[in-house]
Amino acid sequence: MIRLEGVGKKYADGTVAVHELDLEVLPGEVVCLVGPSGCGKSTTLKMINRLIEPTSGRIFLEGRDVTEEDPVQLRRRIGYVIQQIGLFPHQRIATNVATVPSLIGTPKAEARERAHELLALVGLDPDVYADRYPHQLSGGQQQRVGVARALAADPPVLLMDEPFAAVDPVVRARLQDEFLRLQDELDKTVVLVTHDIDEAVKMGDKVAILAQGGRLAQFGTPAELLGHPADDFVADFVGSTRGLRRLTVTKLERSLLEPLDGVATGDLGAAIDLDSTLEQALAVLLRDDRPLVGVKEGSQFVGVLTPEGIHRALRASLAAGER
Repeated sequence: MIRLEGVGKKYADGTVAVHELDLEVLPGEVVCLVGPSGCGKSTTLKMINRLIEPTSGRIFLEGRDVTEEDPVQLRRRIGYVIQQIGLFPHQRIATNVATVPSLIGTPKAEARERAHELLALVGLDPDVYADRYPHQLSGGQQQRVGVARALAADPPVLLMDEPFAAVDPVVRARLQDEFLRLQDELDKTVVLVTHDIDEAVKMGDKVAILAQGGRLAQFGTPAELLGHPADDFVADFVGSTRGLRRLTVTKLERSLLEPLDGVATGDLGAAIDLDSTLEQALAVLLRDDRPLVGVKEGSQFVGVLTPEGIHRALRASLAAGER
């Protein structure tokens, strides 16, 4: 879907923002670009939609070289979400969302209907929010509108530059979860820039860690990066607690569960789904202060999980990463 071949950006003063970057984003993947300030994350993102022109290399979108396309037409095929949101303050929310459909000639009634559908999709009741102005919404609500606007023309690709950084941690976690829910439904190809390794591990199917000078330090799944950092820079960046971070990327397995053995399901408290992560399971155990938690597949209990089961799973995950 997106392929970067030897892409570089060098400014007139000699500053190298991105150095010979090779990267491929497959259809339906979320790839997170993460690294310290000044490592070229946002520059890379802006080169994909030609807000910044590369000085070397080639960038392909759906097999077509973006440097040979009209930049305006290119950007209409790409959803773009930024930290500052960029809503038009004197336009109503529905009009903001319908911006791109209106620009490409979609009839007004159809564009407004699309805007209402997308507001509902991102969790904002159009009957309540469509005719409000941006200043009447909270930061988290405005960010949801920004996502809706990026989706309005149904683009195959979404570029997201620190999309959740401007809100408080609680709202940020909710927005992340909401976006992952949307992605399960819409299956877009997404490149997301973040400075937060925890966000990258949570959101990304794959993560690209960039070092100063725009050098690609490592590219792989979150589990690969946490389990086997490529060098000291990556190890330092993902942190000494990377073992604990594997809780967020390790799913439950049936082999971890203990049998119910006559335990009354009504005594188990909150249950978790079999597709939960170890982090989610541990959070429920700690919250409910119980020695075990029930695990369901669909509506049926399939076993119980204990802290010992979580420990076994984490050790096995770490050992697999080392191998």
